[in-house]
Amino acid sequence: MMQAMFGHSYLFGGNAPFIEELYEQYLADPSSTPDQWREYFDKLSLAPGAAERDVPHLPIQQSFIQLTKKPVAGQRVSAVGDWESMQKQVAVLKLISAYRVLGSRHANLDPLKRMDQVQLRELDPATHGLTDADMALQFNIGSMIGPQQLPLSEILARLKQTYCGNIGVEYMHVTQTEEKRWVQRRFEGDLSTPHYDAQSKRRILKQITAAETLERYLHTRYVGQKRFSLEGGESMIAALDHLIQNATAQGVQELIIGMAHRGRLNVLVNTLGKLPRDLFAEFEGKPAKELASGDVKYHMGFSSDIPTPNGPMHVSLAFNPSHLEIVNPVVEGSVRARQQRRKDGERKTVVPVLLHGDSAFGGLGVNQGTFNLSQTRGYGTGGTIHIVINNQVGFTTSDTRDIRSTSYCTDVAKMIEAPIFHVNGDDPEAVCYVMQAALDYRMTFNKDVVIDLVCFRKLGHNEGDDPYLTQPMMYKKIAKHPGSRALYAERLVGEGVMSAEEGQALIQAYRDALDKGEHVEQTVLTNYRREFAVDWTPFMGTDWAHPTDTSLPLADIQRLTEKFTQVPEGFKLHNTVDRVVKGRIAMAAGEQPVDWGMAETLAYASLVESGYGVRISGEDSGRGTFSHRHAVFHDQNREKWDDGSYVPLRHMSENQGDFLVIDSILNEEAVLAYEYGYACNSPDQLVIWEAQFGDFANGAQVAIDQFIASGETKWGRLCGLTTILPHGYDGQGPEHSSARLERWLQLCAEHNMQIVMPSEASQMFHVLRRQMLRPFRKPLVIFLSKRLLRFKDSMSAIEDCSNGSFRAVIGDNAMADPKKVKRVLLCAGQVYYDLVAGRKERELEQDVAIVRIEQLYPFPTEQVAAELARFPKASEVVWVQEEPKNQGAWYQLRHRLEDLMGAKQTLSYAARPSSASPAVGYMSKHVAQLKAFVEEALSFGK
Repeated sequence: MMQAMFGHSYLFGGNAPFIEELYEQYLADPSSTPDQWREYFDKLSLAPGAAERDVPHLPIQQSFIQLTKKPVAGQRVSAVGDWESMQKQVAVLKLISAYRVLGSRHANLDPLKRMDQVQLRELDPATHGLTDADMALQFNIGSMIGPQQLPLSEILARLKQTYCGNIGVEYMHVTQTEEKRWVQRRFEGDLSTPHYDAQSKRRILKQITAAETLERYLHTRYVGQKRFSLEGGESMIAALDHLIQNATAQGVQELIIGMAHRGRLNVLVNTLGKLPRDLFAEFEGKPAKELASGDVKYHMGFSSDIPTPNGPMHVSLAFNPSHLEIVNPVVEGSVRARQQRRKDGERKTVVPVLLHGDSAFGGLGVNQGTFNLSQTRGYGTGGTIHIVINNQVGFTTSDTRDIRSTSYCTDVAKMIEAPIFHVNGDDPEAVCYVMQAALDYRMTFNKDVVIDLVCFRKLGHNEGDDPYLTQPMMYKKIAKHPGSRALYAERLVGEGVMSAEEGQALIQAYRDALDKGEHVEQTVLTNYRREFAVDWTPFMGTDWAHPTDTSLPLADIQRLTEKFTQVPEGFKLHNTVDRVVKGRIAMAAGEQPVDWGMAETLAYASLVESGYGVRISGEDSGRGTFSHRHAVFHDQNREKWDDGSYVPLRHMSENQGDFLVIDSILNEEAVLAYEYGYACNSPDQLVIWEAQFGDFANGAQVAIDQFIASGETKWGRLCGLTTILPHGYDGQGPEHSSARLERWLQLCAEHNMQIVMPSEASQMFHVLRRQMLRPFRKPLVIFLSKRLLRFKDSMSAIEDCSNGSFRAVIGDNAMADPKKVKRVLLCAGQVYYDLVAGRKERELEQDVAIVRIEQLYPFPTEQVAAELARFPKASEVVWVQEEPKNQGAWYQLRHRLEDLMGAKQTLSYAARPSSASPAVGYMSKHVAQLKAFVEEALSFGK
């Protein structure tokens, strides 16, 4: 069999791709290959030094059959001799593959050289049956970049220089051949060796000189103050400068940066051009702009326009709290909004750049969520450049066994097959080289790429921390390290690029400028106006009570309904959706009351036709978790990806605003933070995040606390994000009842948010339109009742949409004589209907008034006072809620209501008993509690 194979030259020429595919198939599953080929590959695996089975790698697939030259016509091939050379050739290809997979483990990455490298037998030629005698032999290098044949010694030298120098490359986990080949051509073609001219080298030195000198200047001028020094990772500043100066050549016009604390002040001054004097003022407690609360200096953001050889680059550093990586999805949302504004479908003009800490990158789950968003339709931004400032220490932990369970902190990025470029921070040229490679990869493939900048942290976690307490040996090494600037300056002197005196002059020039509070040179454009900048001035200084007509003429309602109920010809609707569509036609005609799904759809249709964009995301937003929205129609006879879906709200008018509804990934934290970032850059779009159940927002509490609730008071950032939280006690247990209303209200102050709990469908229509039509951009939180979506009493007449506006308070007009009312019940949400039913059952319509407070914050004090004034004889006012007493709105509204009580009035409450759980899990107990607090609310004299 074997002789027959060789005799027929199956191993040569045009059969190569076929045999390569067979080989990779064999490596994945030997039983799947034909018997004759399995026998042949089995014999290869039994060759000396090949005891361990290979793993399927595409480089082997691409180069396997380039093992010997094609025989000359008529020449016989020696099966024995060819078999031996075949074994050696395969061994060489395996060695090349091993370096591609594992070479980074032997790379010179650690500036401190603390850890002994583990010798990997896979990188030893002897493991593959290659000996010293083979070093002078010529071998085909397969898909490796370089001459077709080289001596084994030269192959080995090239592999070590490419994969085991100051750069270590991980890319073999990438399954797309084109992307993998691109990385190979880039690094193997250059042997991972940068080649910069003298001018570029001087600029690199100038950048890291600025980075180091600023840190040392601040260390002596502001002794003991926190700044989270960059010392040990100064090459990052050179890399960012390289990125900014070179990205415009590829059409990039904006870079949006997200980063935590480490080196942030350095980036502000040396990258974005913030004046040192302004930074000094912040150190001295005198910020340039007074905000309601403000924030510490190493949380602040900044934007500037920087000149480059190919035009201005707008660079923006996002504001970020101490929750480190939470800024990452915020940046991604901001980038997507900016791309949308530019109508950049290729996602080339605005690029996100995220700087991470080593422990935070792999340890905080929001990065997993953000990576998961990166290639989805509704969230993709065309790829992110990630830079990990790898200090090799997590906060105060020095043992990697306590930091992570993976070999590298960057391994989390492999989930999306991002290539990872590890680089020694003491080699700033290599750092700039991999930055260029990362930029080119991102712009070529529109995918994420990661730079692992291996450096160290000269000081402790902050300037008041003593790192010797936990890392004594590491910091003994650091104390002896001269710094990357000194090492690079010495290198340039040795190369004849500059003199030692010139290097010292750079330090002095920078210090002299700092003494004046200035920059060494002009780094930003001062009078440049960007074409796509957002003007927020129309929303400054406005009030939530700004009068706004949100009604929609009946003719417009019917015209819009006709459009969003149209179904393409030949499109088969599900029977349920067909009934919904026909029902909406009847609602617009006034034949049926308007339900909540119709109210929402009408609001969206009217907004997009007026030119506003609408963006809705959530885990079931297209259909709606409770199957009420149906914004996307699905053809029952075709798959989604075969034009089997249709979105009616994208077909309202020729020049309409964008409408996008997204079924998001299952990660509330990343998605909500993303939508916040998007909304912060899109005042002309209704941006909505919808929780599948209201309490699921708990998983995004950091985004709520640090951005939504406090972004304006800390950083002056306006945001019109709308959040819809299904909320309501229907006996569905602790996790599906409460959206934690009390938490949201506790976060309310300084008119920072709007909290509403509507009880009628038309209220939903008006509040959504109000959010855009009113010149006011604050977060809107809607506590939406699940039960009311199909509850007939909560539906509205079509006239309620063609007239009126959102009512912060809905009074009670059921009684004949308001002056006879003895008790007033105040409530919010669906509990109103339970109280109405209880009142009717007890025949108390003339004794008890029920007032709905639809907007809980900002509290509508005047409207509530006016409504209470209608009942002068009411001596009892009761706040009624379906949440337990220690939850819900009671404790947050109590003081506001007490201020409205008359001299002879008392205020009390009726609610479920205080509980550690948001709700009970037993239906019988739920019903009993409901009956009890309704009875309490309607019983006099108690």
